Amino acid sequence: MDEEKEENEVEYKIEEAEENFNNKDFMLDAIKHKATWVLAYASEKLLADRDLILEAVKSDGQVLYYASKELRDDKEIVLEAVKNKWLIIKYASKRLRGDKDIALEVINQNKDARIYLTEEILKDKDIDLILNPPQEETQG
Repeated sequence: MDEEKEENEVEYKIEEAEENFNNKDFMLDAIKHKATWVLAYASEKLLADRDLILEAVKSDGQVLYYASKELRDDKEIVLEAVKNKWLIIKYASKRLRGDKDIALEVINQNKDARIYLTEEILKDKDIDLILNPPQEETQG
């Protein structure tokens, strides 16, 4: 039983992450083993690599923090990131903080997400209905 655990367990060291800062295969392998923290050491080139970042945010939305400015404005990447961690919306581009699909995803997880959304999207009737549901009238 212990052998099986060891076989599936991969430990990554900071030194390895630093040495492999520009190695996409290393980063993908780390993501596969739930070690997304290695992206903190990734090169700017890799942090702008759409495939790599998309794979990473599916596993850990927090990775959006490290993504390039362009990828923080990529709807598919941001949507995947907020699906697994609504609070990461604060690192999305302003344009996407005003996107209805993304807004619906985050406020359905936590209404506190409203503070990160644009004023324009908060005026959307569907968004407003979730945030401010009609009160049932009491009969007196």
